[in-house]
Amino acid sequence: MTDNPILSRFLRQTSFVSEEDYRENLEFIIPDNFNFAYDVMDAWAEIAPDRQALLWTNDEGAERRLTFADIKRESDQAASYLQTLGIGRGDMVMLIEKRRLEWWITMLALHKLGAIPIPATHMLTCHDIVYRNNAASVKAIICVGEPYVLGEVQRAMPDSPTVEVLISIGPDVPEGFHDWHAEVGKAPAFRRARFVNANGDTMILYFTSGTTGEPKMVTHDFLYAIGHLTTGVFWHNLTPDSIHLTVADTGWGKAVWGKFYGQWFAGACIFVYDHEKFTAEKMLRQMEKYRITSFCAPPTVYRFLIREDFSRYDLSALHYCTTAGEALNAAVYEKFLQLTGIRLMEGFGQTETTMTLGTFPWMEPKPGSMGKPNAQYEIALLRPDLTPCEDGEKGEIAVRMKEGYKAIGLFKEYYRDSNITYEACHDGYYFTGDMAWRDKDGYYWFEGRADDVIKSSGYRIGPFEVESALMTHPAVVECAITGVPDETRGMVVKATVVIGKEWKASDELVAELQAHVKHVTAPYKYPRIIEFVDELPKTISGKIRRVEIREKSLNTLSPKRD
Repeated sequence: MTDNPILSRFLRQTSFVSEEDYRENLEFIIPDNFNFAYDVMDAWAEIAPDRQALLWTNDEGAERRLTFADIKRESDQAASYLQTLGIGRGDMVMLIEKRRLEWWITMLALHKLGAIPIPATHMLTCHDIVYRNNAASVKAIICVGEPYVLGEVQRAMPDSPTVEVLISIGPDVPEGFHDWHAEVGKAPAFRRARFVNANGDTMILYFTSGTTGEPKMVTHDFLYAIGHLTTGVFWHNLTPDSIHLTVADTGWGKAVWGKFYGQWFAGACIFVYDHEKFTAEKMLRQMEKYRITSFCAPPTVYRFLIREDFSRYDLSALHYCTTAGEALNAAVYEKFLQLTGIRLMEGFGQTETTMTLGTFPWMEPKPGSMGKPNAQYEIALLRPDLTPCEDGEKGEIAVRMKEGYKAIGLFKEYYRDSNITYEACHDGYYFTGDMAWRDKDGYYWFEGRADDVIKSSGYRIGPFEVESALMTHPAVVECAITGVPDETRGMVVKATVVIGKEWKASDELVAELQAHVKHVTAPYKYPRIIEFVDELPKTISGKIRRVEIREKSLNTLSPKRD
């Protein structure tokens, strides 16, 4: 193991040997005006300039290896370039960069300026982009130069009055877009501003789906990065000798969980496989070729991996694996253990948090359990009347918020919406909306969402978004979106639909409705199951009873399925 001189700057104690040791002695050292780009990444560039920090490759076999000194040089240059375009402290900048190398450089450059990155998926439609631009007052968009993304961004511009700057990282650079690669090298030498940020300033913003209304805007302060120290150093069990791969697109919060903050706190090398379509065979070949030592992915990925013939791959470098995003099936755990000898260590958290529950190296994993509370949070399991649950009793996972103190890693607020912020944060708690029960050993077991959000293949899908898309089709009178358990994806989206009398339920209409949803909103949200009904179950007040639909689906389901 290589020593890590960075950790002692942020932790009173830098290693732990047991659950009790971790729970009792985890204590952060919080500097004033902390900035991850300067205080961690530039510090690594000074301490270990030649150590490999990022190893990037893609489907075509291209490869880039960047040291910490390279990362500092390129992020400084990018920060200077963005300054020349008028981007500075507090400006909102949407990043639609897929897994391109530029995402890591851009994120750090924005941190150095005190600007606010908004990571976004490349699957957004014009409607999605317009909403985000106006909701967050986006000033600039930096995106991949690919036809679909460029086209949707261009279509969104007439209805996006706050957007002043468009930048393409290539390969295509249409009229109206700055050319990142042609221009970034011409920027003057970067000079750090005298004051960049306070700890409580907004560092990053994520849009996250809910069950009602449009996606919420989750803001995190600059201490959020420190909150992920435990993710990379202790849950992922990384050291400066590690080469770590997390399977996640940069448009999702999981990217900073597994491909950014915590991993670089550990001094590890982040491995990036920039692929267009996941296949288990290609992923395993990359892990073999680049001698990946640590791997994290949602259970869906592991379900595909264990179907491969592992005797065809040399995974001898791999020694630690983690999983999060949905509940892990015990059969997957056992099969992966049989194939690799490696125990899958599960964790749990949200866009609003860092890892709140986890299975740490000093713990014995229980397949399917989320683990135990991370010591940086005070976790409670509560009944509706806010009294604590007994062992074995299902309740809502909540994070204690002491007066005058917010747990490091917990979000600031839902931007520009005090009402929904209060709905989630009141009576001294942040209410996660996730239901679980705790066993006699203190392990937590996931039961489901309190608010019906669907987690499918690691994606977080809000029923309202899909319902809104379906309702724009002329055949649909009303509809309800629910999640249905699926062996491969964890859950899939199901649409229960009432159609107009002039329309006929058919396989052709199923395909038409699915295509329609893919066109109106991001394609991953489309309903893989569609069931036609005469009417939807509702409460006396007219609200759709999704719980009744879910129960019926589990018992007697005969829908049209894609």
